[in-house]
Amino acid sequence: MDRKSILAELEGDILPFWMQRMTDPKGGFYGRMDGDGGIVPKAEKGAILNSRILWTFTAAYRVLNNKEYLDTATRAYHEIRDRFTDKEYGGLFWSLDSEGRPKDTKKQFYAIAFAIYGLAEYFRATGDTEALELAKSFYHSIEEHSYDPVGDGYIEACTREWDVIEDMRLSDKDQNDSKTMNTHLHILEGYTNLYRVWKDAGLKEKLESLINIFIDKIIRSDGHLGLFFGDDWTPHSTAISYGHDIEASWLLDEAAEVLGDKELAAKVKSVCAKVAAAAMGGFTPDGGMIYEYDPATGHRDSDRHWWVQAETVVGCVNQYQKTSDEKWLESADAEWSFIRRHIICPDGEWYWSLRADSTPNTTDDRAGFWKCPYHNGRMCLEVLSWMIGKA
Repeated sequence: MDRKSILAELEGDILPFWMQRMTDPKGGFYGRMDGDGGIVPKAEKGAILNSRILWTFTAAYRVLNNKEYLDTATRAYHEIRDRFTDKEYGGLFWSLDSEGRPKDTKKQFYAIAFAIYGLAEYFRATGDTEALELAKSFYHSIEEHSYDPVGDGYIEACTREWDVIEDMRLSDKDQNDSKTMNTHLHILEGYTNLYRVWKDAGLKEKLESLINIFIDKIIRSDGHLGLFFGDDWTPHSTAISYGHDIEASWLLDEAAEVLGDKELAAKVKSVCAKVAAAAMGGFTPDGGMIYEYDPATGHRDSDRHWWVQAETVVGCVNQYQKTSDEKWLESADAEWSFIRRHIICPDGEWYWSLRADSTPNTTDDRAGFWKCPYHNGRMCLEVLSWMIGKA
């Protein structure tokens, strides 16, 4: 894994793809490109897509100092500020129609957390106080409407008016449970980035609490993360999500480091080492990471999804940084080689996945509601930042 190939993928493929092919002349970004590379102009536009574009291009500008990246980040920021933000009830709309009008107005706290992540990064790179204030308002929305003072942790979703919503699921493949690992992981991620730039005592307390929720309630004794839970944190799933395991192993480390508590950081380091080791149970001899396995049913999804591969590189590099054990760097190298052979699409960006039969998945989106430049762009930026730090 070398700096030249990582930088070439980021600046020669991922970033220009989104600037040149996904920018909507009507405003913001197109909502979808299908698996064959065709734009779907009438597709709805997701808050997650726009928040992730905001984070990716802002971070690229901060690390690489290219004004073009800031221009794209600002375009995404204006979409969040002007169109996705609910100016009547607060929070963030889940989606807009292709013309930029609110379509699905529910409040999904996962999406609001991503807006915090992107807005905090934008303030970090530009000093734009309006972006910081919007991030703070979203933080207060989560704390007011999602936090569960009885059972601890955060519920999944509300109606536009912050009332109870029957279907809390992020997507059709999820269970309809009130608390999930996924939403907690990305609230933690958003709060971590916000705390970098806003050293608020209340935010610090909430971030510490989130870390402890993972340690005490979400991470199982075998090192894997539980996925779905009831109000009282009763586990509702036995499935293993290898990508979330390896992603959490470095996001938790990062959160503890940003807090600056050495005792907590040491505790988290030990926990994350166990989680990362458990995640590698999904690593295949050809260098890829499978998606999911449920030991209770025997169901195995052996597709190698784009985001899982990207997070595997970052998680392995993080463990190498923590331990200096060469096996982690070797795994990161093997994964990057796998990505270059099988996941990067010759026509731009990355395939959704390599199927279990070793054919590229051109059925699912190349870009869209969930397929964003965040996982692969962040992988490149994290590795580049590490390499710059080594120099």
